[in-house]
Amino acid sequence: MSDDVAALRAEVAALASRLRELEDRQQIAQLAARYGPAVDVGDPDAAASLWAEDGVYAAPPYAVWTGREQIAGMVAGGHQELLRAGAGHVLTPLHVELHGDDAWGWNHAMNVQWRPDEGHFVVFRLSANEWHFRRGADGWQVASRVNRPLDGAPEARELFRGSAQAGRG
Repeated sequence: MSDDVAALRAEVAALASRLRELEDRQQIAQLAARYGPAVDVGDPDAAASLWAEDGVYAAPPYAVWTGREQIAGMVAGGHQELLRAGAGHVLTPLHVELHGDDAWGWNHAMNVQWRPDEGHFVVFRLSANEWHFRRGADGWQVASRVNRPLDGAPEARELFRGSAQAGRG
């Protein structure tokens, strides 16, 4: 009987570990998915709250914002003009790699804008994203996000290297 109990305990522990991994992946994906709507509704605090207090949002060659106050300022500043012009943020699903209390994710982001004279939307920016997430006392938060335009420069495509090599051992 003790072998059966030990086997059952091991199976429950393995299932608990798998469940935690699935929950972590879902929480991280939801965290990243909240960025576009938070910015598009024009809520600087909602957008900034996704980041850790010391979080970094780098958008080379434009700017680097460090800390929630600067990230909120970015949303409250120039982004408001984009919103009034009919722009929105569309992010593709996130590929997530977990490493304990750290995780990395990769996706594309599109900035789309309504062109009333043309009667349709256009993608005016397509970018590569590499995210670093950190689990803290309050759960998962963005530690950093690098967002580079896919304009032919190798640095943007290189952001996807971690995603492309994941699972290769």
